[in-house]
Amino acid sequence: MTDTTLTLRVASATNIGQRRALNEDAVLARAPVFIVADGMGGHDAGDRASSIIVEEMGRLGPSPSVEDVRDALARARWSIDQLDASDLGHAAGSTVSGVVLVEQAGLPYWLVLNLGDSRTYHITDGVVKQISVDHSEVQELIDTGRLDPPAARRYSRRNVITRVLGARTPEQPEYWLIPAQPPERWMICSDGLTNELDDDRIGEILTGDGCPQTAVDALVSAALAAGGRDNISVAIVDASGPDLSWDDPTIEEIDILGATTEPGLVGGAL
Repeated sequence: MTDTTLTLRVASATNIGQRRALNEDAVLARAPVFIVADGMGGHDAGDRASSIIVEEMGRLGPSPSVEDVRDALARARWSIDQLDASDLGHAAGSTVSGVVLVEQAGLPYWLVLNLGDSRTYHITDGVVKQISVDHSEVQELIDTGRLDPPAARRYSRRNVITRVLGARTPEQPEYWLIPAQPPERWMICSDGLTNELDDDRIGEILTGDGCPQTAVDALVSAALAAGGRDNISVAIVDASGPDLSWDDPTIEEIDILGATTEPGLVGGAL
């Protein structure tokens, strides 16, 4: 039987930044889940929303299925929406992006998930690729050709997001299923990193010789030096292991149907 065991090296950090009074980011970087959540809603709302996502995803077992991930996010949505029913006076919500190591037909896959403008990058053979797609006003303008990337970095509403988990919206995460291809690196971050550093600078750090912790520290330090205008969160996981010799190691975007509004009542199918 072919050995499909992956060895993971992990590092993460979250920093309040130079200008914020509260850190509304939350990070989970513990196998098999590696995610960053960036809360919205102001004091006592955004930080609770992002923490709920991390707590719910942290309850996943060592070998979660795609459906397990979907159900955990559905329960997180329900709990976040209950914050709106309290006396907070804010619409609580959060972005979420990252990867979960799942098994399909006995083989390891990365399930990439994304909702909002936190990001997930894949690094293999020295090539850095953004897998997630921002759910933001500026990304919609880029997609329709009304802004090019340089102009997008100067756009005054570049922090406006169009989809979020919670805030009593029906929006669902997007999912991609990617075969594990060791050696490889994943980086997940909040927009506090990508609003300060362009892709070239991020790629330069990610493809350097540093271990995950060295790369995480370098990314956070560079974002702080560039202004640190928002909370900054980064998680990196390096995967090594046997050559799995995929016939067609392509990225497959998948739809997961069946949102839920109450915990434990999840329907739909992959």
